[in-house]
Order: sequence, then C-alpha cells, then structure tokens
Amino acid sequence: MANLLSNFRNTLILSFVLAGVMIFAFFRIAEVDAIQFWQAVARWFHVGFGILWIGLLYYFNFVQIRVMPSIPGELKPAISKYIAPEALFWFRWSALCTVLAGLAVMGLKGHVYSMEVLSFGFAGGLVQGDQGFALMGVGVWLAIVMFLNVWGIIWPNQKRALGIVVVDDEKKAKAARVAMLASRTNLLLSLPMLTSMAMYQTLFG
Repeated sequence: MANLLSNFRNTLILSFVLAGVMIFAFFRIAEVDAIQFWQAVARWFHVGFGILWIGLLYYFNFVQIRVMPSIPGELKPAISKYIAPEALFWFRWSALCTVLAGLAVMGLKGHVYSMEVLSFGFAGGLVQGDQGFALMGVGVWLAIVMFLNVWGIIWPNQKRALGIVVVDDEKKAKAARVAMLASRTNLLLSLPMLTSMAMYQTLFG
C-alpha cells in the first residue's frame, strides 16, 4: 500500500476506479431515467474539477501570493520555475473542465431550464418562482467570467511573469501585477459563485 500511495499517478487511477465502482452501484440501484443518471455523472465531474480549480485559486491567494514577498530571492526560482507552472497547468485545465461539466449538467436539465438560468429567469417572461433561476444564473455567469479571466488574463500574464514568454523586466513586473489582480478578482467572485451553486442546489434542486 505504501508503494501505491507513493506514486501519484497510480493513486489517482485507483481513486478513479473506486469512484467508477460507486457510480456503477448508483446506476444499478437508482430508479431514474438515463438523462437523470448522466446528469448525476456530469455533476460528479463538475464538483470534482471545481474542487481542484477553486482549491488552487485559494492556494494562490491564501498562500503563494501572500508568502512570495517574504521568500529569500535565491529561493524564489524554485516557486516560479517549478511549482507555479505546474499549479497553473492544473488550474487552467480544471477551470475549463469545471465549466464544461457544469454546462453539461445544465444542458441535461433541458433547454427550457438552461434558457431560464442563462437569462436570469427572463426567458418566456418573468413570473413568480423565476427568482431561483435568477440566483442560479448569477452563479453560472460568475463562473463563466472567472473561467474567461483564467484563460484570457491570468494565464497570458503569468506566462510573462514566470518567464515562459520572455519579456523585459518592466513588462514582466506589470504582467505579474495584472495576473495578481485578476486572481484576486476571481477570489472576490468565488464566494458569491459558490453561494449561488450550493444554495440553489439545496433549496431548489
């Protein structure tokens, strides 16, 4: 067991296998139609990738950005050359997978539900009961904005700040600040987004 757990890839593969067994067990016992089942699978992916995405967002903001100024200069390359690029790889791709899985969940609930959420309940006219769609729509659009922020602002500027794309020192410093502010923007939006997702799912299903 120690040898298994010492290997990241094998540990992750085994975890997926065990999760697959659980998914199959739910498939066998759940009395739902195929669309509901695949909706549950899509939600599993959505939550799993979302934990990775937001977990790394919080790592960057709670730990790396705050601690970097106090790290001795000779040690900073260990962060910028090895840890940060690896973390950013998982960060940006988990953001993409989270959004795609979330859109799949929404799509599997039907086009009427999707249009109501994306329009904040205004599709077909705003009526009593559509307020829930409006609150869920806020979460969906915040997540999309955060995703676009990751790929459109944070990652391009981090490439310059980390030296993956070579620029002069002035542009490198500017890129680092832009990336930091964009990351802080996602931190700001994350709690309202998570509130929308969690509260809607619990109170409205």
